[in-house]
Formats: sequence, structure tokens, C-alpha cells
Amino acid sequence: MTGSSISLPSSLTKSRLEEIAQTFGTPFLIYDENGIRETLKRINRAFSWNPGFKEYFAVKACPNPSILEICRDEKAGADCSSAPELTLASLVGMQAEEIMFTSNNTPIEEFRQARDLGAIINFDDITHIPFFISHVGPLPEFCCVRYNPGEERTGNSIIGNPEEAKYGMTKAQIFQALRIMKQEGVRRFGLHTMIASNELNPQYHINTAIMLFNLAVQIQDQLGIRLEFVNTGGGWGVNYKPEQKPLNPREVSSGIREAYEGIIVPNRLNTLSIVMENGRFITGPNGWLVMRARHEKHTYREYIGVDATMADFMRPGVYGAYHHLIVPGKEEESPDHVYDIIGSLCENCDKFGVQRHLPKIEIGDLVVLCGAGAHGKAMGFNYNGKLRGQELLLKSDGKVEMIRRPETQDDYFATLRFPGSKY
Repeated sequence: MTGSSISLPSSLTKSRLEEIAQTFGTPFLIYDENGIRETLKRINRAFSWNPGFKEYFAVKACPNPSILEICRDEKAGADCSSAPELTLASLVGMQAEEIMFTSNNTPIEEFRQARDLGAIINFDDITHIPFFISHVGPLPEFCCVRYNPGEERTGNSIIGNPEEAKYGMTKAQIFQALRIMKQEGVRRFGLHTMIASNELNPQYHINTAIMLFNLAVQIQDQLGIRLEFVNTGGGWGVNYKPEQKPLNPREVSSGIREAYEGIIVPNRLNTLSIVMENGRFITGPNGWLVMRARHEKHTYREYIGVDATMADFMRPGVYGAYHHLIVPGKEEESPDHVYDIIGSLCENCDKFGVQRHLPKIEIGDLVVLCGAGAHGKAMGFNYNGKLRGQELLLKSDGKVEMIRRPETQDDYFATLRFPGSKY
């Protein structure tokens, strides 16, 4: 779309992308180090008024050590939900309270690993407390509880209404859980919720903070427990469509600060820290899937077949999610052709764009899917035996580095047993 507000970084010109493609091949996901760093800086600047503020990057969004190293450099921690994610955070040097472990239906071994790392364990359910004590040992000194507000809040279309969600405890269970934890020797407490995903309305996030602030006051009044932090969750949205307004961290922060000063300060809880666990907002707009057109098909519709599939990026096919498409070098040409941009899976939903108005695409052209920096490689799969592509990092000095190689057939067969063969 000519004049779109969604574009590639100025350094990723058509000639530069072709150079990268010649070096590494296609398809590839490429992330912008400068963009990721600047996003983290913007968040930290916006909340600098809160001395204990911390962003815990949601590892699930982009589980790559090179990305986590950037987050660590910018003072972010890691929000983890599995053993491999805990391991990733630990291997890049994040330690103890720099790691938040937010899981559900959690196995013993993952609780144990989180405990051994000294991570802050965010308990999803009240039954997990005696489960942990019985199978892992005494509760850590610092624990968190996850709140599900039920009918108090309406979730957005992606994550659903809280009453229907499998996550978190009711308000009554929160109070009971905190009582038990206090009796079991817990001395430091956090409160968490996560009730939206990809939400662009700043007031929604402000309202979430208000809800947690009010609950923090009730917890102090009824239990004598002063929370150390409230975790407002993640869910900050990305403007995937050109007409959407980007979320402004300063706008969210301003509303939360006003609520903090109106609720927390008068109740003498002004040591309360604010933390959050954004992932998509940090890497999403700072990543692109670069594909090459290899076939065209003319039937009831016009199709362009590219060399990537849903295995590389599944959001459009599974969710019908919109991601802007760019044909490098043709940004100023008239979008007078209508295409479905398709992969090669044996699934009709294997499409990156449906009935998109784009410039004429020639075989061999590069096609770039924008907003691919989150939930891309992380959600990939190997259906049809398709092998997932590589991840590249556009570094601050302009160089490009491979941070995950493409899969091979040996990778695909590595867990299978073939009697009498090398596999």
C-alpha cells in the first residue's frame, strides 16, 4: 500500500535484502537490534518514575539467546513458562529475581528448576501451593500469585473473557493463597494478572493497573501483607495494520502513574514496584519474514507461491491475523494486482495474505511480511515434513549475523528410530 505507515528500516533496502538473501538464502526471519533496544529504552524511560519498575521480556515471543542478550543489556528480565525457557534465561546470564516463572498445569521438574534458579515463582492455582510443598520442598521466601478477575473484567477478542480462561485464581483464592504462603514462611509477595493480548487501547492497560492497585490495598488491609510488586502482565498491542495507531508507552505510563498516586500513595504503599512482561510489543514490529516468489498460479484467483510456509510463520494461517506485505523496490508502484500469497503446505490456510492489493509481483521478487518479530519461529512446526528457516540479526553496526541456522533433514529425523539406518 503506497504511503503506508508500516515500512522496512531504511537500512533494509531492496539491494541490501538481495545481498543478505544471496549470502544466507531465503526464507529468513530478520530482527533489528536497534529497534529492539530502542523499544526497551522507551518503556524504561516511560516508567522511570517508579524506582522498582522492571520489564520481564516474555521469552515465548522470541526464544533466542541473542534476543535475550539484548534484553538483558537493556535491564530487562525474562518471563518464562517452561524448562527450556528457564534454561535460555539462565544461559544468557539472567539470575534469580531477574527471572519470573509464570506457568500453568506445571510439572514438578519445572517447579524444581525454577526454585533452584532462584526465580520468582508465580503460582497459577491455589492447589499448586501444597503440590509444591509436597513434591519440591518449602516455598521460596519470595512468591507471586496470579489473579483471574472473572466477571470484574472483560477480556479482549484474542485472550477471551477471564471467566473462560484457565489461568489464575479467584479473588477469594488469592486471599486464601496469601494466608497459606505467609504461614509457610513466605516473606515477600507479588501479585500478577494477564487478561489481554495484543491490546492497543492504552486505557485497558491502565484499568488493569487500577484493578491491581485496589486489590493491593485490600490485601494490606485484610492480611497485613505489603506486596512488593504488582505485575500488570503483557498484552501491549502492535499496530499490524497501517491505519492502526501505535501504542505509546508514555500514554500508558501517565495513566498508571495517576492511578498510583491516587490509590497507592495515600494508602502508604508507595514502595510498590510495577513490573510487566511484554514480548510482542518489543520484538514484534522489529522483525520481518523475507520470502522469495517462486511460482504464480492463475485459476479462480491470482496466487503467488513463496518459499516460506506456515511452518515459518503461522499467525495468518491459524488466526487469520493480518500482517502487512511489502514488495521491496516496488513500494511506490500502484497496488493494482490482487493476490493470495501462499506457501506449499497441504493446507488451504497456508496463506500469508488473502486478496491483497499489491504491485505486480514477478517470479524471483522478494516479498516481506512485516511485524514478524514475535510468535514466529516460536510457534513453528514441521507438518508435511517442512523444515523451518533461519533467524538473522541486523546488528547495530549494520552487519547481519545468523542467530539460528535453518533446519535440515537430519534435524527432522533426529528423534526417530530407523532400524538398520543412520537414523
